[in-house]
Amino acid sequence: MNKARNLLSVDDRDSELVSRLTIPTHRIHIDRSFYEDMTLRGIRVDRVQPGFVSCSFKVPSYLSDSNGKLAAGAIANLVDELGGAVIMSEWENEMNNVSVDMSISYVSAADVDEELEITARLLGKKGGFFGTNVVLKNKITGDIIAEGRHSLFNKHASKM
Repeated sequence: MNKARNLLSVDDRDSELVSRLTIPTHRIHIDRSFYEDMTLRGIRVDRVQPGFVSCSFKVPSYLSDSNGKLAAGAIANLVDELGGAVIMSEWENEMNNVSVDMSISYVSAADVDEELEITARLLGKKGGFFGTNVVLKNKITGDIIAEGRHSLFNKHASKM
């Protein structure tokens, strides 16, 4: 227990650095959130067609783990964001998707500054339920970094 407590404790220097952070208030449907901006910064959209999105992404150091690899949480966020984006590629109306389920297979690692290709496909739709598949690959070698299945739900407007 003491080992965990020591690991999670914050020293005065870290506390001071965090206290100086300024994070603007998020305006829903107007601004991207701090979280979205951190992950999506640097993504270049290569191709969009109904049910398909292809992007390029150079792994930034601020999304790396302690080993200098793309962090698992960043990969999960990319699967979440691009899974939602592929739905928007087919339905242009405003959508308020809620992630229902996400399953990610982490196959290999991506180093900082490595160029990735990310493809997202719409697998299907039933009512307000959507299924997507997102694959992250090394752009040079073609090695799969991760593959995610992502289910989302969008509440339809009431007919009443």
